[in-house]
Amino acid sequence: MTDTARPTHTIQGTVLTMPVRIRKADTHVAMFSVPADAAQRMIDYSGLRVREYLPGRAVTMLMLVRYIDGDLGKYHEFGTAVMVNPPGSAAKGPTALASAAAFIHHLPVNQGFTLEAGQRIWGFPKIMADFTVRENRTFDFDVSADDKLIAGIEFSPGLPVPSAFTSKSQVLTTYSHTGGVTREIAWEMKNSGMRARVGGARLRLGAHPYADELRALGLPKRAFATQSSANVEMTFGEATEIS
Repeated sequence: MTDTARPTHTIQGTVLTMPVRIRKADTHVAMFSVPADAAQRMIDYSGLRVREYLPGRAVTMLMLVRYIDGDLGKYHEFGTAVMVNPPGSAAKGPTALASAAAFIHHLPVNQGFTLEAGQRIWGFPKIMADFTVRENRTFDFDVSADDKLIAGIEFSPGLPVPSAFTSKSQVLTTYSHTGGVTREIAWEMKNSGMRARVGGARLRLGAHPYADELRALGLPKRAFATQSSANVEMTFGEATEIS
């Protein structure tokens, strides 16, 4: 397929040819076990159902992604993702978690170009935010919007994960919902320099309304697992409306 046959989107005068490519990013992710009924109430508007990995329990992930080189420019992004069942699936249990999809509920960013691209191309709920990152013995960041703290997370170092487990490209599914429409986005990710551990994150919540939504999930509490990746490559395809 030639470039002229691929879908394009014009954002602020720049033509993006699909798929959008991220050549280098790094990530820090904290995973929390939360009440499934509370998580479901938070995302009911999407029409999706949370995946229960244990009876009455669901997984919410809070993550910082720093995009270093890619088609959308250089920026920071904070995400709240709830693990969900794709439409038509009612899978449950610990082994089903590996095939769960991610519904993006919050997505603050600190750059206007990616904000507009994310909203228009994929329907992501991006808002403008401010980020402060501290890298010393631990990795620590704060994200704020409208002069109010949303969240801060301090990560302790994890153990290296052998590249044999991470170097293969993964095809993943993510969902978004804006304007009354739920969309499915297929994307690919390849990791290197991954570290992981049990626990390893201390969460702080502020006075922003997003923080109140996280409190309704019983946060802050101890993360059950964390992971980071020093080098991440991604490609994002077109969004497909599912409802």
